[in-house]
Amino acid sequence: MMIKIIIGFSLLYLVYLQYKIYLHSEVKPSKNADYLIILGARVHGTTPSLTLQERINTAAEYLKENKSTLAIASGGQGPDEKISEAEAIKRELIKQGIHTSRIILEDRSTDTYQNLKYSKKLLPGDANNGLIVTNEFHLYRSIMIAKDENLFVSGLPAKTPLIAVPKSYSREYLAITKYYLKSLFGK
Repeated sequence: MMIKIIIGFSLLYLVYLQYKIYLHSEVKPSKNADYLIILGARVHGTTPSLTLQERINTAAEYLKENKSTLAIASGGQGPDEKISEAEAIKRELIKQGIHTSRIILEDRSTDTYQNLKYSKKLLPGDANNGLIVTNEFHLYRSIMIAKDENLFVSGLPAKTPLIAVPKSYSREYLAITKYYLKSLFGK
């Protein structure tokens, strides 16, 4: 009987998480945001992973339509990466026609918490209306972390490559659970 209760609770919890993820991935971003924070993801040598490329493509499309929006490319360099995630984002944005003067690099961070903490320090003083660019599965938690940093942003969802869905979502369920536990029991 206890096993059935645990399984039932676990299934309800996963449905709840998926619902929260879904709600955040369906929001339409505001026009003319002051800034975008493009969260980094794995780089293979100097080539963005499929996940990161989707984030870059989504950001570039928005930036082309909203000419006054600044982009903060956020992400440090992992041990197997030849350049930082931020540099990979910048290079790809430039390839897609975004002028370098609109791109600010944050290349020290190693996780979502640091992405947002360090990016906040780079914002122009008059910047109020911001967006986080990340994949659909990652928006819910990213926005919660941003609020913890007193960044009141909305999301600009990038598609999640089909090949990355199982791993990305299962990791994100665990990461959200860890976030909840840290929030409940302190840092």
